[in-house]
Amino acid sequence: MKRNIYDVARNMNLSPGTISKILNGKGNVSTKTRERVLKYVEEIGFTPNSSARTLKSKKSLTIGIVFSDISNFGLEHPFFSSVLQQFKNYIEIFGYEIVFIVNRVGNYDLSYLKWCLVKNVDGVLIVTGNINKPNIIELVNSEIPTVSTDIKMDDLYSVMSDDFMGMKLGLEFALKLGLRKLACVSGPLTSRAFYERYLAFKEILEENNLTFKEKYFRVSPTYGFTGGYNATKELLEEVKEAPDFIFALSDEIAYGVIRALEDSGLKVPEDVSVIGYDDVSFSKHFTPALTTIRQYKKEIGETAAKRLLALIDGTVKPEKQVELIPVSLVIRDSTKKVNLKQ
Repeated sequence: MKRNIYDVARNMNLSPGTISKILNGKGNVSTKTRERVLKYVEEIGFTPNSSARTLKSKKSLTIGIVFSDISNFGLEHPFFSSVLQQFKNYIEIFGYEIVFIVNRVGNYDLSYLKWCLVKNVDGVLIVTGNINKPNIIELVNSEIPTVSTDIKMDDLYSVMSDDFMGMKLGLEFALKLGLRKLACVSGPLTSRAFYERYLAFKEILEENNLTFKEKYFRVSPTYGFTGGYNATKELLEEVKEAPDFIFALSDEIAYGVIRALEDSGLKVPEDVSVIGYDDVSFSKHFTPALTTIRQYKKEIGETAAKRLLALIDGTVKPEKQVELIPVSLVIRDSTKKVNLKQ
């Protein structure tokens, strides 16, 4: 049975006006009531009448998506695809749909901005992008409300994990285990996330009076298993003494790191402890189950959706702001157990 806003209001014992405010992200409504209504409409699969809302609000009720400029990993990437799904789930509650921004429509080549103008999108989410690309710069500098979960630029609201916190949690855990030969395998430093995690790695070592050793740092040319595997094999071949800890700056790189260690005759975690980053769903099923830094994909996606809706409605200013979402350490089997007697 198709429900309308009056049905929702009657079932929730609220006024239609209150339901409308909540669905449009407006008005002074308590957090408890707002969350209760949003949970209910999601459970019953209620979607506001988009045609009526479009005529009334003069909006297209369409959000453009940029995914991705730099990595070429596409929608199969487990972290970013999950963030996008959470964003989509939330935005659809308010009657919006998402469309992917491309560089070509029919026989015509278009910039991201021109594509957005042709499609009349209300706002844009940059899931991943390259801040040096003219397409991205032009889009962010335009009047179109834009939010990112990956990059930082002037006039861009960004929602992302607190990477310094994540690196600190991982390294301090390693030190608590008594590990001192600390290595790091990163993905390409052209990525904002990898570069900031690399800088944090160096800074946190210095905070703990430890020296950053170039020989224990490797950059994978790719974002996944093969790059992590090859970078680790290269590290082991070039050092006289193997590290006792490796911080892999993504879970998929960590899988390659672990297999390279095992193929080199080293046991994980007996000889080398390994920590990943992301906590993608497969990490708990990998052997050994991966200790990792958990990023909260649902919170990132939903927060990005809320901020973009606020920008579209004009309730916040489109100025540079970075909102950091806390992370946590998930301890599994790829790291040594804490010696409580220490």
